[in-house]
Amino acid sequence: MQSTSFNPISNSLQFQRPWIFPETHFTLGIGVPNKPRFRLTPRTVIRTSRTRYRADEGLDDGPSPSTPVRFPVVLLRSGRVSQYVWDGVSLQLVGVDGGASSVSFDFDDGFRTMYRACGLAVKDFFIPKNVSEHYVFYVKWKFLHRVFSSALQVIATQAMFRAIGVGRTRSLASAAALNWVLKDGLGRLSRCIYTATIASSFDTNLKRVRFSTAILFSLSIGVELLTPAFPQYFLLLASIANIVKQISLGCYLSTASAVHRSFAVADNLGEVAAKAQIQSVCFDNLGLILAALLNFLSKNDQRLQAALPFVVYPIFAAMDLFGTYQGLKHVHLQTLTKDRLEIILCTWIEQGYVPTPAEVSEREGIGLLCRKGKVSWPIRIGCLNLESQIPKLSMLAMRSVCNKDYYFICMDVFCRGLTTNTHGILLCLREGARAADISMGLLQACFIRKAIVSNASIWDEEIMKGIKFSDAMAKEWVGLVEDSKKYAEENGCNLVKQMSSLGWAVKNVLLSTNEQIRYSFVDD
Repeated sequence: MQSTSFNPISNSLQFQRPWIFPETHFTLGIGVPNKPRFRLTPRTVIRTSRTRYRADEGLDDGPSPSTPVRFPVVLLRSGRVSQYVWDGVSLQLVGVDGGASSVSFDFDDGFRTMYRACGLAVKDFFIPKNVSEHYVFYVKWKFLHRVFSSALQVIATQAMFRAIGVGRTRSLASAAALNWVLKDGLGRLSRCIYTATIASSFDTNLKRVRFSTAILFSLSIGVELLTPAFPQYFLLLASIANIVKQISLGCYLSTASAVHRSFAVADNLGEVAAKAQIQSVCFDNLGLILAALLNFLSKNDQRLQAALPFVVYPIFAAMDLFGTYQGLKHVHLQTLTKDRLEIILCTWIEQGYVPTPAEVSEREGIGLLCRKGKVSWPIRIGCLNLESQIPKLSMLAMRSVCNKDYYFICMDVFCRGLTTNTHGILLCLREGARAADISMGLLQACFIRKAIVSNASIWDEEIMKGIKFSDAMAKEWVGLVEDSKKYAEENGCNLVKQMSSLGWAVKNVLLSTNEQIRYSFVDD
């Protein structure tokens, strides 16, 4: 961008008498002798391609500048960058790319301009102003998901209509309506029960819950497509399908705000939510058009029309799930859960930096397969499981708890499969523990795990002895706990500051129902 220093008293802009503003007088002075006083009455001619301000008709213009004077003021409107330029006669708005804002008669340039304008209009219609850079990729995959999902729903609804007509040739319309009302009522009741049961999982396992319910939604469409083949079981099949669909809808609505918040970089959550509704409506309408087109192409062949749902279902369902999966990969949540915080702390201990939400999202994945048991010495938040054998070190940790502690760390034993016992680390939280206490306790647990894994051979030998550890290993454990506490105190503040600077919501740590179990300290 070219920038030229501009003096309003220069020879190129000589004004011999005042300009006039209606009812307003301005005096311009920059500490220069013989300061001119002028009043302005601008005549603004606003056009789509040019903005011009003319002086009063009685103005005695001075000599025009040999080259246009560019002001250091640039405007960004609808994706177009323009700069104010004074050509000696009028003030113009010129594109920064060098072309003036006037209409071009070159066909190629006009086509590119029109294409750019249409692209910007579509972008402004679907994309919010201030969102993260990966939001566009999310919308692209959302387009794939919504179009094929909508088309499947239209085809499934048509199949159920045919099933109602085939089920009983003499059935009344009221009987069909009763069946429809019953399936909808059962579905909504199931949605309430489902959302009330796993409400906390919407925060801690958002991606996993959302994708798993998307799979169930696709399966429910397949069940609805079976209703014409088994019309006598219409109520049963339709109710099962609608229950699953309502559960999926409840998950989608419950997690939508968290997904939108992850993209709203300027607290414009309302705008992001509104644009999401626009996207859903437009994409769903495209899916409806796709389904209508398929029905139109097969309307003259009854056999093809009957087989059409079973032909397109596997293709459309696969495209729907693929779009959902890829879209969730571009959702980078800034909220802290136990798993995300553990990834951050392990990276901090091993590599010395705090990963961004995008890096953690990539490592976290969708999480369909449970990773517990696959990691050496897994960390768990909760309470001791009395159904398993309690190690001696765990009882020693409980005896050492004092009133000022808001958590304690001990050894954990849980079952992997039916017979194998696996050792891990347990973080027990006290009532009143804050997010900082959870972060410090988990940082200690990660530090202890790293030390144990680095000396895996020694600890594995002790584990073979069962729950009775030697006195030497008990002292080693106590030393690890003390070293981890010292490490957490030295690095905790700096760690939290870096996390906050990268956009992590450090004020809260979201925990599941089992992870929210707390203990109370009793001073006997």
